[in-house]
Amino acid sequence: MIGISEIEAAAERIAGHVVRTPTVPSPGLSALLGVPVTAKLELLQRTGSFKVRGATAKLLSLDEAERAAGAVAVSGGNHGIAVAVTAAALDVKATVVMPRTAPSRSVRIAEEAGASVRLTDGMDEAFATAARLHDEGLTLVHPFDDPVVVAGQGTVGLELAQDAGEVTDVLVSVGGGGLISGVAAALRALRPGVRVWGVETEGAEAMSRALAAGGPLPVAVSSLATTLAAPAVARLTYDHVSALVEDVLVVSDRDAVRGCLELAEHAKVWTEPAAGCLLPAARLVRERVGDGARLGLVVCGGNAAVADVLSWADRFALR
Repeated sequence: MIGISEIEAAAERIAGHVVRTPTVPSPGLSALLGVPVTAKLELLQRTGSFKVRGATAKLLSLDEAERAAGAVAVSGGNHGIAVAVTAAALDVKATVVMPRTAPSRSVRIAEEAGASVRLTDGMDEAFATAARLHDEGLTLVHPFDDPVVVAGQGTVGLELAQDAGEVTDVLVSVGGGGLISGVAAALRALRPGVRVWGVETEGAEAMSRALAAGGPLPVAVSSLATTLAAPAVARLTYDHVSALVEDVLVVSDRDAVRGCLELAEHAKVWTEPAAGCLLPAARLVRERVGDGARLGLVVCGGNAAVADVLSWADRFALR
């Protein structure tokens, strides 16, 4: 289990390489949900998502031989961007493996940063390709199955604990579980009374299925929220979530897209569905907790093209 000392060490390591993103009350979301809402705006992070924290922590931890070998990462989009951009800044050669369903914008940014991008027919093949390249000698920067990466993501929770006012419940999106594991570990240490809730979309349910089964297992991926589309969680992240998280809620793709539109209108931020899914889940948490809830939302990323969001809105008749 990741402890607060590892998270604090990661914060020291990555300081100067990442942004201490704003943690702010949201009057618009508070009015929309009917309870006080505080937002941790990770979409304002360098590379547009929290992923740069874990990627930076890992890349800075490499020894000379690991750096010389070059890094390989597998990603649905955001982790690939983070590794590509950070590796370029640290003069490390990077290879990023993404499924063809990854946003074209993410592929372009990774390539423009200098990474070699390999596209596969799905996330299962992407993970298998990255594992093969690791076996061939490249240094793996895993998106979630690495304690150094999880500690890096945990710096989100460290800052939230230090900067937020009174919150009772914090909602965190879940893909492979690295972010929620780190956030939950930080909050358990610094704000032990706060409940942490995970959020997934239908078709990207690796963690909720694992919790139901009693351990990680492969799942079919079909959600349009590709940045949540892990084909399985890790034992590392499963152990953290099962021990530290209240529950993992699952919402529809339609509601996640509607959440993106509501965040744009009421919070004035542009998000991807992996963050938009927080709003329908927040309504569920409020129903469970009651009017005394004071919600914290980790707005994890904003790497969605305008055309993509409008296309999804049309698909679900939300415009």
